[in-house]
Amino acid sequence: MEQRFTFDGVAGLYSASRPLYPDALFADVIDFAGLEAKDQVLEIGCGTGQATEGFARRSFSVLALDPGAELIAVAQERLAEFPRVRLEQTTFEAWPGEPESFKLIFAAQSFHWVSPELRFARAAALLAPGGTLAVFGNVPMKPEPPLSDRFAGIYARHTPQLAGPPAEAWYLPDGPFAKELLQSDYFEEPVHRSYRWSRSHTAQSYIDLLQTLSSYRLLTEDQRETLLSELADAINGHGGVFELRYETHLYLAKRSGAA
Repeated sequence: MEQRFTFDGVAGLYSASRPLYPDALFADVIDFAGLEAKDQVLEIGCGTGQATEGFARRSFSVLALDPGAELIAVAQERLAEFPRVRLEQTTFEAWPGEPESFKLIFAAQSFHWVSPELRFARAAALLAPGGTLAVFGNVPMKPEPPLSDRFAGIYARHTPQLAGPPAEAWYLPDGPFAKELLQSDYFEEPVHRSYRWSRSHTAQSYIDLLQTLSSYRLLTEDQRETLLSELADAINGHGGVFELRYETHLYLAKRSGAA
C-alpha cells in the first residue's frame, strides 16, 4: 500500500486525535488571498476535515479532495452543517479540474503526499491569475526532559528508524518544502508565518495520535503494540499527563504571472 493511503484505515481515530489549526492562521490566509464570499476554494487532501472546517465556519465555498473513502465519510459527518462544502474522493493528481478556477488552493498536512513533479505546476494551473497557494502543517516538538530521554531509549530499542525528526519536519523553515517553494517558477516569493501553541496529552490520547501517523501504520502489529505500550508506560510513570508543544508553519505564495 502506498504510504499516503494508510490513513483511511483509522479514519475515526484520525478525526478524534489529530490536532486542529490556530484560528489566526485562517485569518492570515484569508487576508493574504483577499478572499471574498463568492470565491471558490480548493483543498488538497482534506482527511477528516479539520482544516476544511476552519474555512467552512467562515462561510467559504470549499471543494475538498481526498483519496480515502473512510476519511471522506467521516469528513461528511463532521461538515454536514456546511452546505457550501463539497467533498470528492480522488487524489489531487487524478482530479480533472478546470484551469484558473480557484482564488485559493490550500493543503493542510498533505502537500508532501502530492507527486513532486506535479505539486506546483498543477496548483498554479488551477489557480486564477493572482490566486494564492497556502500550505501549512503542525510540527510537534520533543517533549521536555526527562520524558524525552525515556522516549529516546524506547525508540532506540524498538524502532530506531522513528527516532529522528518527525515526518512533519518537512514543514519547518529549514525543511525541504520551503526551499522547493522558493525555487519554484510557478509562484512568487512566498511569505512564511509560524504559530506556537501546546496541547495536553494523557497516555491514551498520545497513543491514539501516534496510531494515526503513516510511519506507525507501516510497522508490524507486534512492533507497534510493543512500542506504544512502552511509551504509554513512560507517560504514566511521568504522572500520566504531559504538554506537547507544537509549531504550525504556514507558507503563502501568489501564482506567478508566468504560470
